[in-house]
Amino acid sequence: MRNLILAALAATAIATPGVVQAQARGGIIVVDTAQILTNCTACRSASSQLQQRATALRTRVQTLQQQLQTEGKPISDAIQALNGKQPDAALKQRAQAFETKRENAERELANSQTQLQSTAQNVQQQLGTRLVQVVEQVRARRGAALAVAKDSTLANDPTADVTTEVLNALNTALPAVSVTPLPQQQQQQTQSR
Repeated sequence: MRNLILAALAATAIATPGVVQAQARGGIIVVDTAQILTNCTACRSASSQLQQRATALRTRVQTLQQQLQTEGKPISDAIQALNGKQPDAALKQRAQAFETKRENAERELANSQTQLQSTAQNVQQQLGTRLVQVVEQVRARRGAALAVAKDSTLANDPTADVTTEVLNALNTALPAVSVTPLPQQQQQQTQSR
């Protein structure tokens, strides 16, 4: 415990000159990004749409699992009843058709999951980009030298908090986001990282 306190004091001592210099040049503003990303109009709308899509995907998974289980059990039972003997052509054909259906279901679900993840990334990029722009505008307008996220501070003066101003500006600048997958080229770059 003592080591943690000493480490915190050392970090504060190192960071203090930078903070003092930033305050001398124009001050610091604090932004509660968690609150903004929870309460902005575009954020709530996108979150709701993403949740609906995730729910639809879970429902589709359950439906496909039920269908495959219902269709696969009689085939499996018939193969087990042969006690190691070779199945006839009709049973082989049924088993192959079932395997194709299972593979198609897996592919469909994987594609749907990838699309949902890509859509979430696209939403995050749009929100993040615009939020940074809005915070920079507020910082410049207020003549502050530094903008920090509220959750990155140990303590802060409530008068330095510009969350409401940033939230209002973000709602004006970005009333909605595109809840679509990333463009193909961007998606490939993101996956290769």
